[in-house]
Amino acid sequence: MEIDTGNTAWLLLSSALVLLMTPGLALFYGGLNRSKGTLNMMMMSFSCIGLISVLWVLYGFTVAFGTAGSDGMNHILGSFTQYWGTGTSWLPEIWGETGIPTYVFMVFQMMFAIITVALISGALSDRLKFGGWVLFAFGWFTLVYVPVAHWVWGGGWIGANLGALDFAGGTAVHINAGAAALAVALVLGKRVGWPRESMRPHNVPFVALGAGLLWFGWFGFNAGSELTVDGVTAAAFVNTQVATAAALMGWCIVEWIRDGKPTLVGASSGAVAGLVAITPACGFIAPLPAAVLGIIAGAVCALAVGLKYKLGYDDSLDVVGVHFVGGWIGSLGIGFFATTQINSLAENESLFYGGGLTQLWKQFVGSAAVTIYSFAIAAILALILKAVKVFRVSEEAEIGGIDIADHGETAYEFTPAGGGGGGGAFAMAGLGKAVDAEGKADVSQKVAG
Repeated sequence: MEIDTGNTAWLLLSSALVLLMTPGLALFYGGLNRSKGTLNMMMMSFSCIGLISVLWVLYGFTVAFGTAGSDGMNHILGSFTQYWGTGTSWLPEIWGETGIPTYVFMVFQMMFAIITVALISGALSDRLKFGGWVLFAFGWFTLVYVPVAHWVWGGGWIGANLGALDFAGGTAVHINAGAAALAVALVLGKRVGWPRESMRPHNVPFVALGAGLLWFGWFGFNAGSELTVDGVTAAAFVNTQVATAAALMGWCIVEWIRDGKPTLVGASSGAVAGLVAITPACGFIAPLPAAVLGIIAGAVCALAVGLKYKLGYDDSLDVVGVHFVGGWIGSLGIGFFATTQINSLAENESLFYGGGLTQLWKQFVGSAAVTIYSFAIAAILALILKAVKVFRVSEEAEIGGIDIADHGETAYEFTPAGGGGGGGAFAMAGLGKAVDAEGKADVSQKVAG
């Protein structure tokens, strides 16, 4: 089969869009965090681009999507040798019937692996050692993400045998990462002072910018998952926009009714909740149901983020409330709204299209299995790292700021830039003199960190 240049170009573009989502996530999480942990929070996302890219080429792709030499175990794991390492034997191969080189499909799926691991970090801010994060990311990617990607997309038991649907990652990405985030947050413990102290987002424009980049990149995430350019691609693209817009409104409506004011942080979080919820369903449902799914996700996730205060787990940036809950809404939404009129892969019509509870049950079983598996393995990994004392920073380092303790740098520098008492960084920031006439610090001009 010859290369289809149109499909290949679309998937290369989609791969780049999905990669952009991880820096977008870094900005989103960084803005939601306190200023003294901003760089650490962003570094967790950027480190995934480095670590997971190499691991995916080395063994992740072949175990997730390989089929040859699996000795009858292909419903659990793929091949350990078919696409091993950086060999060129499969360079001329075409992936399935798409006309896309296997190399291109490999790199597209690489970007999914990167951001899935990065998503977990939002629950762990301000208190997880960077070295502990890298070790956890390595272990969880290997033991959880790679097998689950195979179960859902690589011919494994959830997708091929059970028949649960996941167009672009509701189960494999969001439920998977959300369950792990909850497990690690429970093992890691609460931040010092939480929930007594206010830990508000320190940079709301960062949050909005990050959400905007995620929204932009998500078109590659969802519409690119069709691999070809056809009517399903168009439906996934439209549904991504419509559901996200509806979820933004749903979150703001809840805030407006509950708190009396809609917020930009809420609008940004609502958009992300909508993106999460539509991800598994975007290629199986029509635009009007997508809008319904979006507004439900926005409203429910706006309420779900408050569960951590009632149940006592410190999910710093609401990974559980947005990604875990939103992923479940989207996965179950397939059982209510999917139809063969949009995608023939939806072999069972959903409940609202006369198909009964069959597909809804399949969605529940697949999502529950991933929830249990991811939570259990993540908890075990976290307990091991905690036992060898490479997991949590000291209380002094946490109070002083993990950016300084783990990275030796800060996101914002407000000390005088030198060159006399003319003001330095304070003057450039429009804050007047940084020192008084005697060269002593002018306390009235200090900026809180």
